[in-house]
Amino acid sequence: MRVCVIGTGYVGLVTGACLAHIGHDVICVDNNEEKVKIMKAGQSPIFEPGLSEIMQSAISTGKIEFSTDLAAGVAHGEILFIAVGTPPLPTGESDTRYVEAVARGIGAHLDGGYKVIVNKSTVPIGSGDWVRMIVLDGIAERQKTLITAGGAPSYDKLPEMTAQFDVVSNPEFLREGSAVYDTFNPDRIVLGGNSPKAIGMMKELYTPIVERKFAADPSLPPVPVLVTDLSSAEMIKYAANAFLATKISFINEVANICDRVGADVTQIAKGIGLDSRIGNKFLNSGIGWGGSCFPKDVAALIHTADDYGYEAQLLKAAVNVNERQRVLAIEKLQQTLKILKGKTVGLLGLTFKPDTDDMRDAPALNIIEQLNRLGAKVKAYDPIVSQTGMRHGLTGVLVETDAERLADGCDALVLVTEWEQFKNLDYSKMATLMSHPVMIDGRNFLDPETLVRAGFQYVGIGR
Repeated sequence: MRVCVIGTGYVGLVTGACLAHIGHDVICVDNNEEKVKIMKAGQSPIFEPGLSEIMQSAISTGKIEFSTDLAAGVAHGEILFIAVGTPPLPTGESDTRYVEAVARGIGAHLDGGYKVIVNKSTVPIGSGDWVRMIVLDGIAERQKTLITAGGAPSYDKLPEMTAQFDVVSNPEFLREGSAVYDTFNPDRIVLGGNSPKAIGMMKELYTPIVERKFAADPSLPPVPVLVTDLSSAEMIKYAANAFLATKISFINEVANICDRVGADVTQIAKGIGLDSRIGNKFLNSGIGWGGSCFPKDVAALIHTADDYGYEAQLLKAAVNVNERQRVLAIEKLQQTLKILKGKTVGLLGLTFKPDTDDMRDAPALNIIEQLNRLGAKVKAYDPIVSQTGMRHGLTGVLVETDAERLADGCDALVLVTEWEQFKNLDYSKMATLMSHPVMIDGRNFLDPETLVRAGFQYVGIGR
């Protein structure tokens, strides 16, 4: 099938590259010329395992193109994905101006032929009908321009033109760091819409994935496809992320109680995780959640509830617990080192999670800010940030090139991001380089016995 993906962030680029990999003809459109130039060369502008290889393979087979030409993309695609960002506003609601601009642009370039317009961006509930309205506005504006200019548009009657597209909601459930894997091995595919024709085309698009032709285990049953109305599909995305965020805040609340009563939260998590009604995922206590999805989506759902006269108290509590958890590493440092002024603290990891270069709403940023405020010198080492040299938003921190340089002269280390390679560092050598070998394990990721044998004072969360 012919596909156009508009927006090449984490969701758009992964979606476009993976759809091309399974055999569809894809054009990815972005208004950033430098970014498009990089992608045309087969390079991914974001760090995502496996993505560059998928892109290069699709380019070599001619299955994917990258362009700044929206008109060409709209003309090409039977299915048009809107995959632009919806960043949070100070009020908590999502900033949908980029979605609006794309929808209006699609309307301005529609010229006959049936299209399925897909909301892949995480958008507020009710956005399906809103996008349809904006597309119609774009059509009307183009029609008016042509008539004013004395042209003779081929679609003189607007109602005939409006019948040429339908809007579908197809929320994504990709995890940064494993987005390519998640695309080929999804737990479910959600399609929201009221047009049987549009839903049928979306099912055809995803058939190779549903049938697990590119899955890690092709013998598994077909991927469940849930067909809903537009609003329910939009709500599913928000509800899923809000539940996972709440689950993390819950185990962090338990960890804080464990710290006070002498219990071990890692054992608590194992014990309750064996309950099939609870499950063991997202029960890792630590310094809280961040990134581009959980904070934004929970805030947006709270804002939507407020708009409709309901106070989402549980979600607000989950956010409050997470905000408090961000400064827990500071409290642990103060309990261990007492006065932080004049001390040197090293951060192991900066990104909000491993296997990504994403620093959006990362807990590390809050920790750096608080340490600077308290007069400490801050150093950091991150496998990706240190390698790429990106320093956006990293004021008041010295980024080192390896873990041993980080440890040199530090009074304490804080594990912020659970990069797998951090399990195998030479902690014995790092301990000898430090002024005070203290490890605050902000993710309960390291083995306490290994650290103690290496000469560290180990401090976990709720352990």
